[in-house]
Amino acid sequence: MKKLILLGLLSASCWGQKLAITFDDLPLNGELPAGMTHTQIAADVLKILKKRHVPPVYGFINAWKLEGNPDAAQALRLWAVQEPVGNHTYTHMSLADNSVELFERNLEENEPVLELLSMGSSKPGGWDWHWFRYPYLIEGDTMEKRRAVREYLGKRNYKIAQVTMDWHDYLWNFTYTRCLNKKDFKAIEGLRASYLQTAAASIDYDRELAKLAFGHDINHVLLMHLGTYSSTILPDVFDLLKKKGFQLVTLEEAQSDPVYAVDPEVASRGGNSLTGQMLESKKIAFPEGAPDPDKLLAGVCQ
Repeated sequence: MKKLILLGLLSASCWGQKLAITFDDLPLNGELPAGMTHTQIAADVLKILKKRHVPPVYGFINAWKLEGNPDAAQALRLWAVQEPVGNHTYTHMSLADNSVELFERNLEENEPVLELLSMGSSKPGGWDWHWFRYPYLIEGDTMEKRRAVREYLGKRNYKIAQVTMDWHDYLWNFTYTRCLNKKDFKAIEGLRASYLQTAAASIDYDRELAKLAFGHDINHVLLMHLGTYSSTILPDVFDLLKKKGFQLVTLEEAQSDPVYAVDPEVASRGGNSLTGQMLESKKIAFPEGAPDPDKLLAGVCQ
């Protein structure tokens, strides 16, 4: 019996720390370079997710991007067949700059598209699209707004898709597009090193933030953005996550960690991760050493 328990503990330790991958701003973050389509980007990323046997990955959509854009609509249809979708508001609206009423109306405008996409899923019964990711991770610049929207989300059966890891990968989507348009292939070669350097340092930093905020390791949720650089760098990202000891899981499993049931109850005009909000709530100073990708990419293909 003791041997079985020991084997079970050893097996569990080999699984690694749990992490869910999510993508924001579907069908695309940033601009398309010449010769590239939304559909091809989505198809390439989906192929990688399937090849790597990644558990279902939520893509959070802004449906206004579909207006008059059949290519974007086809990209989302492709995504929703294989992967789940969630609500990111219709126009990527900031709660800090708008009233609760406008914000809630914008969120509801996204729902018809989510319902249609879920119906086209290969999963029997469709995906549960009642997951919400705040644009810019801003949960309210006043406590009144924060509490009102949280109450509203609860009444509509939404779960908040939190974030605990983020290395601002969207910056490489924008930079890669600029470099492609300029045909600066030498600059493109250097993007991989800067990306992985930033990602590795951010992973270590965000793990330490979580320990400061909660006093122990937690399940993590990684924020990424679907864009022009995604399919190029994703295989390296998965290799890095494996090297860092992560076990990839669904968003539901990652957020089954009790820390995700905690409301930090802080208001801010700037967005922040769940761990960042907890540090603010507990008045714990952020440690130095956060990577600054803006400096790494400053001037590249400008």
